[in-house]
Amino acid sequence: MIDELWLRWLVTAMFLISSAECVHQLATGRNRWADRVSLMLHALMGVAMTVMAWPAGAGLPTTGPMLVFAAAAAWFLIRTLADRGHRARNAYHGVMMLAMAWMYAVMGGGLAPTPADGGTSAIGHAAHHGPAAAATGAQHGDPPLITGLDWAFAVGFAVAALWWFARPALRRSAGVGASWRVGANDICQAMMAAGMAVMFKVML
Repeated sequence: MIDELWLRWLVTAMFLISSAECVHQLATGRNRWADRVSLMLHALMGVAMTVMAWPAGAGLPTTGPMLVFAAAAAWFLIRTLADRGHRARNAYHGVMMLAMAWMYAVMGGGLAPTPADGGTSAIGHAAHHGPAAAATGAQHGDPPLITGLDWAFAVGFAVAALWWFARPALRRSAGVGASWRVGANDICQAMMAAGMAVMFKVML
């Protein structure tokens, strides 16, 4: 999905480090069962995004993963409504899971309308010949809804990445102490958001 090899390795490293941090928290932390489910979903997301970044991943089925991450988005919606103390954080994670489901839906090609030529155009080829073609569909005239949402996710996750990267410094400037684990989690969240921004940008 990503043509530049260096960028492919960069996002691979970011996603795998983020997933490893989630696994580390699962193995060493005393988390509530709901938190453990959320961590497992984030670890799964990092692995899925890693696979998606490589050419071999573009040929894999998309319907199953799309449904899994749609369910993950619903999980975080429930947590947003139930956990008043962490609503903003859970809502953000819900949007991230929804973005994953959206990405798989676009890659599957089912969101693009069937063209008059029956699929011989670039957009038709993307819509009827699978994920590898869909990855470049936006360059050939994707519907405005698809392009607009892809841009919104790309910009939104880029802003989120900057915020997560800046959070440790903002915390120190405010005189708020935090453990190294909290700081490491912030950096991993930043890498996950940055990787998502890159993946959506290459779809445009």
